[in-house]
Order: sequence, then structure tokens, then C-alpha cells
Amino acid sequence: MAEVKLRNRPIHTAGNLPAVGSKVPDFRLTKADLSDITPADLAGKKVIYNIFPSIDTGTCAMSVRKFNEQAASLDNTVVLCVSSDLPFAQKRFCGAEGINNVVTASDFKEKKFGNDWGLYFTDGPMQGLMSRCVVVADANGKVVYTEQVDEIIHEPNYDKALAAAKAG
Repeated sequence: MAEVKLRNRPIHTAGNLPAVGSKVPDFRLTKADLSDITPADLAGKKVIYNIFPSIDTGTCAMSVRKFNEQAASLDNTVVLCVSSDLPFAQKRFCGAEGINNVVTASDFKEKKFGNDWGLYFTDGPMQGLMSRCVVVADANGKVVYTEQVDEIIHEPNYDKALAAAKAG
């Protein structure tokens, strides 16, 4: 279990992020067009997993915008923005914002992604939503970088995540 803060108050997650050097845990998420996306769909590509509580909050929206801006310059890399939001909300947001360099995916059906990756908050006002994290995997699906933001209202370290993707 990890501890992060929400406005300086501790909240806890169901577990810990996948370890650097480990294989990305298996998952099935739902894209904006309601089709599934799995690790097999991402095989051979580097992946930046931008994970957050809800696309309808300011910090989460900002992370999607910033990764969208940066993703265009990355070779053989997919930015997968993951939340428990319904795919309809993700699609609405990206359409309204002109975002087309990232892939949005939802864990609303099975909640397996968030549970297997140890991301769901187990207490506090955001219980049942996922912690703000970035996980970067190389083209072989091996985790090369992780960050779990210590204060949920803070943005992730974009520079470190992008550097890990470029190096991986």
C-alpha cells in the first residue's frame, strides 16, 4: 500500500506500482470507441501510462494536454491516458480540446487495471478512483520508470517521464 496526500491529508492506495524492471501487468481497458486495448495491442512500442483520477479535474486535464503536446515528437511511443472515467467523457474532453496524440482508456468495466497495478484509493474522498501516476514501459513491455505523485493535486514530472521514454 502506498500513501499519497490530498491537500496534505494522507490517503492510501490498494498496493504499489509495478517495479522498475518488471513486466507490465496484463490488462484490458476500454478506449473511447468502446473497443478494448491490451498490452498485445501495444507490443513493440514504448508506452507512457498517464494514470489519473478523473479527466474532469484541472490537474488531470492538464496532464492529458501536456502529454498530448509532447507525444507528437516521440518516436515509436504511445501515451495511454488511463482513468475510471467513462469512455464517453474521455472522448468528449479530447474532442473539445483538440487532443489527438494520446489514446484514452478506461478501467470502468473490470477495475482490474487499477487493482492489479495497486492504484485505487482505499480511503478518503477519492476512494475508488486511481492515484495520479506515470509508468513508462520500453518496447518489450518492461517498466523503465515510475512516479506516483506524492500530493494528488500536483502534476507529474513530465520531463523525467519523457526522458525515460526516449531512453527506453
